[in-house]
Amino acid sequence: MATLKPQRIQPLPPLPIERLVHPFVIFAKQASAGGIVLLACTILAMAWANSPFSHTYFNLWSTPLEVRLGELVKIEKPLLLWINDGLMAIFFFLVGMEIKRELLVGELRSPRKAMLSIAAALGGMVVPACIYAALNWGTPEIRGWGIPMATDIAFALGALALLGTRAPLALKVFLTALAIIDDLGAVLVIALFYTENLKPEFLLYSLLVWGVMVVANGLGVRGGLPYFLMGVVMWFFMLKSGVHATVAGVLAAFAIPVRSRIDPELFIACVREYLNEFDQPVAERTIILSPEQQAAIEAIEREALRVQSPLQRLERLLHNFVVFFVVPVFALANAGVALSAEGGLNLTDRVIWGVALGLLIGKPLGITLASWLAVRLGIAQLPRGISFTHIVGVGFLGGIGFTMALFIAGLAFQGDALDLAKLGILGGSTIAGIIGLLLLRLMTEPQPELEYAE
Repeated sequence: MATLKPQRIQPLPPLPIERLVHPFVIFAKQASAGGIVLLACTILAMAWANSPFSHTYFNLWSTPLEVRLGELVKIEKPLLLWINDGLMAIFFFLVGMEIKRELLVGELRSPRKAMLSIAAALGGMVVPACIYAALNWGTPEIRGWGIPMATDIAFALGALALLGTRAPLALKVFLTALAIIDDLGAVLVIALFYTENLKPEFLLYSLLVWGVMVVANGLGVRGGLPYFLMGVVMWFFMLKSGVHATVAGVLAAFAIPVRSRIDPELFIACVREYLNEFDQPVAERTIILSPEQQAAIEAIEREALRVQSPLQRLERLLHNFVVFFVVPVFALANAGVALSAEGGLNLTDRVIWGVALGLLIGKPLGITLASWLAVRLGIAQLPRGISFTHIVGVGFLGGIGFTMALFIAGLAFQGDALDLAKLGILGGSTIAGIIGLLLLRLMTEPQPELEYAE
C-alpha cells in the first residue's frame, strides 16, 4: 500500500497592493534607508530654500498652530516649534528606549565591553566642544559650543552599512554604542545648559507624573495607553517648565517596562494548546473563521503581547515612524538655509568654522585619542578584528552630527547665527562622512563578522 506524502503548502499569491508596496518594504529594511531618506530631505530643504519659491518654505514653517482644551490647556506655536518640541520628543523617546535597552541587555551592560565606547564618546564630545569654544571665546556665539558634540546615528550607521562586509559586526556595535552614549550626553547638555526661564513648579509637576509612571511600572501596568497619556501630560508640564520638552521623551522611556508578562517556554506551551483548539474539525467551512477558531486566534494574539517586553514592542513600533517620518520632517523644516539672503552670509565667520572643524577634526581626533588612551591604560580593549584604522574611520563617521547638531543649533541661535551654524553642520558632516567612508573602504578588506573578544 502506497503511503501518502504530505503536500507542501503553497503560499498564497501576493495581492495587488502587496506587489505595489514590495519594493518600498525591501528598501525600508536596508540599514542605509533612513540615512538615504534623511539626505534626500536635506537636499530638498536646501533646494527649496534657495529656489524662486523660497518664501513658501519659510512661510510654511512659521505658520502658527494652536491646540486648546478650554482654558486649562493652551499651546500656540509656529509649525517649526511643533516639530522641534513635539515630534522630536518622540525621537528622544525612541533614543531613551535604545539607551535603556543597551544599559540592560546590550553592549553597555558590561563595563569591560562598554568602556571603549564610553571613552570614545566622551572624547568625541569634549574635543569638538573645545575647538568651537577656542574659536568663539569671548563672543556671544560661544553659546553654540554644544552643537558639534553629537553623532547622527541614522546617518553614521547608514554610511557604515554601505561598506558591507568591510565593516565587521564589532565595528557596528562600537559605533552604535558610541552614538547612543553621544545622544545621552546631548540630552544632558540640552537639559543643563540650554534651559531658560526655569519654572520650578511645572518641572515638579512633570517629575511627579514621571514618578507615577515609574510606580505604574512597578505595579505591573503593561498596556501602552496609560504610559502614552501620562507621557503627554509630562511633556506638557516639561514644555511649560522651561526645560526643553524633548527631555520628557527620554525620561518617559526610562519608565517603560522592560520585562514581559510570561516567559518564552510558557508562551510556546500556550500557543500549542490554542493551535490544537484552532485545528479542531468544524461542521462547515466558510470564508470566515468559526467562533472557536476566532477565540483561539484572539488567545494567541493575547499571549503574543504578553511574551513581548513593552519596551521592545514600542521600540519596534516607533522605529520606522521615527526614521522615515519624524527625522526627515525635522530635516526638511530645519536644514534649509537661504544662501542668497540680503547682505549674504559671511562664510569666514567663526561660527561656521567652529562647528565645521569641531565635526571634521574634533570628532575623529577626540574619538581616536580617547580610545587609544583607554586601551593604553588597560581600562578597555579593542574588539577582535578591529584596529585603530577602523577607529579613525569611525571617528570621521562620528563627525556626521546632523540631526542632533541641528537641534542644538536651534536652541542656541536665531537668525543669521543659526544659518551660519547650519552651514557649518552641513559642510562639516558631509566632508567627515566622505572621508570616513573612503578611509574604511581603502584601508579594510571584506572579512567575516567577528564578535568582541572575551
